[in-house]
Amino acid sequence: MHIPPYHKKTTWQRFLVGTFVGAVIAYFIFVYMHGSMYGQLLEENRDLKSEVTELKNQNEALLEDNENLDEQSKAPIKVETIEITITNEEDLPDRLIIHDLEELMKEEIEHIIGKDVSIISESDGLLTATIENKKFTVDDFEFQFSVKKLYLTKTVKISVEANMAD
Repeated sequence: MHIPPYHKKTTWQRFLVGTFVGAVIAYFIFVYMHGSMYGQLLEENRDLKSEVTELKNQNEALLEDNENLDEQSKAPIKVETIEITITNEEDLPDRLIIHDLEELMKEEIEHIIGKDVSIISESDGLLTATIENKKFTVDDFEFQFSVKKLYLTKTVKISVEANMAD
């Protein structure tokens, strides 16, 4: 039996070269797709690992809080955060000033963080006077505030009205 010499014909040579080039291109496309998919899977794996670690830490903290619940229920409530809202934000010359003013006021009264709410409630007039009697300067503008609402809980919430100081 005789094998015909197809390798000498140019049409067969073109076919075989085309098949080889196509296989090489297909291989590179496969490697690229596999690499990008593997990269996405690695990124997702890292995200999930960090989320699992975060959830484990949160679970441990919650279990620890649960164990200390009796001690915390006997302990007095302490101030944890301060929230300041300016009621007349639209009257201020610039929206960026609002954040600076809130931060300046928080710095002025940050000493109350960690104190008992009962102690702060006894001296709420002093807290109000501290805010109202101080002039806050931001970008060559001086502001004075008048306290409209004051809520004393774990989060001290203060609503103030801003006025341009003379």
